[in-house]
Amino acid sequence: MIGTIFIFVAVLSLLVFVHEFGHFITAKRAGIRVDEFGFGFPPRLFGIKKNDTIYSINWIPLGGFVKIKGEAGEHKDDKDSFASKSTLTRVSVLLAGVGMNIILAWVLLTVGYVIGLPQVVEGLSPYARVADTKIRVMQVLAGSPADRAGVQAGDELTRMDGREPGNSEQVRALAQERLGSPIALVVVRGGQTLEKSVVPEVLEESGKPGLGVGLMKTGLVSYPFYIAPIEAAHSTFMIGEEIVLSFWGLIRDLFVQHKMTVEFSGPVGIAVLTGEVARLGIRHLLQFTALLSVNLAILNVLPFPALDGGRLFFLLFEAIRGKAVSRRIEIATHNIGFGILLTLIVIVTYRDVVRYGERIVHALGALLHL
Repeated sequence: MIGTIFIFVAVLSLLVFVHEFGHFITAKRAGIRVDEFGFGFPPRLFGIKKNDTIYSINWIPLGGFVKIKGEAGEHKDDKDSFASKSTLTRVSVLLAGVGMNIILAWVLLTVGYVIGLPQVVEGLSPYARVADTKIRVMQVLAGSPADRAGVQAGDELTRMDGREPGNSEQVRALAQERLGSPIALVVVRGGQTLEKSVVPEVLEESGKPGLGVGLMKTGLVSYPFYIAPIEAAHSTFMIGEEIVLSFWGLIRDLFVQHKMTVEFSGPVGIAVLTGEVARLGIRHLLQFTALLSVNLAILNVLPFPALDGGRLFFLLFEAIRGKAVSRRIEIATHNIGFGILLTLIVIVTYRDVVRYGERIVHALGALLHL
């Protein structure tokens, strides 16, 4: 439990600190005064002032923050104020945090591809080096023979009737051959070896005999050090595309179906998932942190008040209108947006506690017995 909390705090601090550092360094280079650049959140532990900027270490170790002069529209007549700069300069400062999160994801995946990352081993570059291949269950159809037998997504399939499954085609062939007769499966889940008996049947979805599982061949994929950055850039883009499509699907379904069809997690859920991923090893943690970094970048650029994207929206409106929105109105809008975000965090946190409550109680129980 303590290890999970430590890793979660470290990952979250890295993501937020890198994001704020992007704002900080870009503002400095643009000649904008930065009043404070802090690691963690107040109350302050200590700080050092250098060239009008306080560099502080704070008690709450969850990322960092930057205080930029004129970021709320004040001091517009001062040359070192954010508000006095051109629209392009202000946009670059706001986007710098997003950019740094993208760069962080790219760096993490580059390191990962040098040491090897777990992924599907189909359609890979000819430069790819694959090791430790496995047949993994990626999907289980609800109500299918595999579902009834207790097979779960993420299971590693190691044996079928005492034989190693070479690939998904061999699994399908055996299911057709043994239609109506039980097949002994051995799967590995969370380090435990489990035996399952599955009886193939004709699946309604395909009209063919099967177990009701989607299988993929996975392995540790690595690249030469000079190819790894290129593959990392491609993977970063693909992760971003998937996240954008997920956000779009969430918004579309809210308006069309009046319900959420995409599950998402808040701080508690992410903490639980971080602990589970960390137990799988450093390679999985690198991938997960890169995913969170891209997710944070895209979330921040959404045109919602209180987020970087909300501030960008006001700048765009100012550029089109030729005149800035009233400072009072903009501040009030961001405050309302911040309140909505806090409300959403509370709701999502409650859902996370309900969803992961059993795991949290189990972890706390183990901690109390130490």
